[in-house]
Parts: sequence; structure tokens; C-alpha cells
Amino acid sequence: MGNDPIPTPSIEDLQDDPMTDETTSIFRRRELLRPQHVPQKDRIVGRDREIETVETLLKPAAFGNPPESGFLFGKTGTGKSLVAKHVTGRARGIAQMQGTTLTAAYVDCDQYNTETRAARKMAFEVRNVIDPDRYIPKEGVGTSRYYDALWGGDGLLHKSDSLIVILDEIDKLGDDTDEILSKLSRSEEAGKTGCYISVIAISNKTDYSDAPDERVASSFQDDPIIFPPYDANQLQAILERRIDAFRDGVLEDGVIELTAALAARDHGDARRALDILRSAGKLAEKDDRKRVTEEHVREADEYSDLNRSVQIIKNGTPHSRYALYALAYLTKTRSTDSFSTGELYDVYCIVAEIATGESLTHQRILDLMKKWTLPEITESRHTGGGKSEGSYRIHRLLHDPDIVMSACVNSSETQRDVLNKLSESVS
Repeated sequence: MGNDPIPTPSIEDLQDDPMTDETTSIFRRRELLRPQHVPQKDRIVGRDREIETVETLLKPAAFGNPPESGFLFGKTGTGKSLVAKHVTGRARGIAQMQGTTLTAAYVDCDQYNTETRAARKMAFEVRNVIDPDRYIPKEGVGTSRYYDALWGGDGLLHKSDSLIVILDEIDKLGDDTDEILSKLSRSEEAGKTGCYISVIAISNKTDYSDAPDERVASSFQDDPIIFPPYDANQLQAILERRIDAFRDGVLEDGVIELTAALAARDHGDARRALDILRSAGKLAEKDDRKRVTEEHVREADEYSDLNRSVQIIKNGTPHSRYALYALAYLTKTRSTDSFSTGELYDVYCIVAEIATGESLTHQRILDLMKKWTLPEITESRHTGGGKSEGSYRIHRLLHDPDIVMSACVNSSETQRDVLNKLSESVS
């Protein structure tokens, strides 16, 4: 193909190509260290109670009965998505054994962050399972068109007994959250479909259970499912159950223990542990080493994305860090995750006054906040509130607010004073 922008070499040309050798001296099953990988139950550590609780919600769907909905809360890397996907997958397998049609849809609300985008994602996921040849437009139509594809007159869900929808990082939907939850939880009651629908809503914000309004909350189980951070022993067990990602004898003594200890330091994040171990293996591979050492682990930790971000924050100018602290504080304490410059400026002034006794102008803080977008610490965009409010800029934090707050204010004493003052001043 002369016009092909990415030409493919012939088989003859590839005979001696080094890429044809799949083997490496380090990895055997690299996918076991990917955060997206959903392992079998015997590889899941410290989440027996949470698995059993989610099983209680979803098990009825496997036998053609109505499942329940629930909220899963916990910090990043505590196994929420893993457990939701794991139990849903098992329920689908059991449903097949029972002759029941159970469909599932997974929506990453960080990527599909409006009702329209989330509804489109659900419609396509269901379509791909039930009727792959069904035409659904990808753009140019409103939200209702995607709901119609699910439960309209000839909707896809008429061919399914149950649907389980996993809405991951649901807080990223912002003001659209209640609307999409209401439509999903009340579609059967409204006579739109005979398909039972369960929603598993996942959030990294442990206070998010206060967000849904009464019409939505009544459709969910009373008690949210809380996922605590992993401790160092649990992280070590998780890594030991993925050790076959490497070839035999590749990991030196102490590598697993050190990796677990470093990840436990960062709020017990299992994703972080897997990322460090995977990166350590890549570094050893790059150095053409036969074994992964503790040195590789420390280097992987030092140059990980999170650590680089923390170092960038710590090297920022004082007032840029105080402004970022304000955004992190708001992210941690509010049910939404995007804030105007005006909202964070009020909090910034409190932080700056405690730390230095002075604060910069609103415009100067806006300029400083824009600079945090380049290293992908934050993202910001212009929005508008109509003619009465005009255009303004909103900001969103891209990292764990607790880690960012610790990096922004170095002194533990100042940190304590700031939090006490903010709790008194910020409603």
C-alpha cells in the first residue's frame, strides 16, 4: 500500500528482526502487573469481606432475580474497581451456566465525564454484547438517543434479564451524577424496561455518599462499602501472588518487601506497588541485567510519575504551592472536583496568611494556577455561567489531594495550623 502512512514490512523482511523474539530475560507474564488486570479470586488479598458484600448485591442477577445497587468508597488503589469487575465477571459466568442473560457495562467516568458520554459508553458496551450489528450513532445526537438504544421500543435491554453498570470515579460526572443515577435506578419502575438494572458506583472520595439526592439514594443499599488502604503485609501478599509475572529466580531477596514498604508509605496503594515492581523490572531489562535488585526498586520509586509530581510540587514557589494546596483541600472536602479561581482564591488567602502573613492578588494566583497544568498536576479550562456570570476558569486536581497537600506545605506544624483554620473558616 503506497499511501499507507504506517507501512507493514513483508514476512521476509522480518525474518531476522529482533522484535520477532518474544522472550525476555525478566518478564514471563507482564500483564499480571498492569492495574487493569482482573485476577482470579486466589490472587486478591485482604478483600474477602468486600467481595462477599458485592456478591450479595449482584448474585441474584446470576439466577434471573433483581440485583441490588451499591456505593464503593476508598482511596485510589484500594481494590474497588478490581472487586467490582471481579464479582461482575463471576456473576456473568454463573448466569451463563443458569441460562440467564446478564449484561455488564463498565464506564470510567474520568474519561466519560458527562451524562451524554457515559450513556453513549453504556449503549455501546451493551450493544457489543447483545447485538453487535445494531447501529448507534457515535455523535450528533442527544443523551436520550442513547437511553432509547438501551430501553426504547426496540431497546437492547429487552433481550437481557439483568444489566450491571459499574460507574467508576462517579464523582467525575459532577452535576450529571444524580440525573444518570436516577435514570438507571428508576428505568424499570417507570416501565421503560423489564430488565433488572444494578448500579455499582465507585468513588475515591469517602464522603461522597452525601452527594446523591433522596430519589437516587433510596435505590441503593443503606450502608456504603468502605475499602480501607492496604497495609505493608497485604501489599507484600498482593505482590507475592503476582510473582509469576517474572521468570523464575529473577527477583532478588528483599525486592518484594521493599516494594510493599514503599507503596504502604503512599497510603497503601496497590496500584502504586504494582507500578513500582513493573518499573523495576523494566529498568533491569533496560540495563540488560538478569535479576531485579533493590536498587532497581528504589530507582523505580524515585522516578515514578507520582514521585516526579511530588518533587515538582515541592520545588514550586511558595505561593504557587499555597494555591495548589487550596485546590487540594477543596477537592478533598467537597463532593465535586472542579473549582473556579474565585473559590480556591478564598482558601488560598487563608493558607498564605498563616504560612507567610501575606497573600497575592487574584490575577496573580490565576497565573500561578495555569502553570500547574504543564506538568499535569492540574487541568484547567474556561467555562461560562451565561450572560449574568460571564466566562471564568475552573481547575481540577489530577493527583491524590492528601499527597498534594503534604507536598505543598512542608512543616507539619504549619499544616496543622492551616487545617485548623480552614475547618473554622471554610464551610
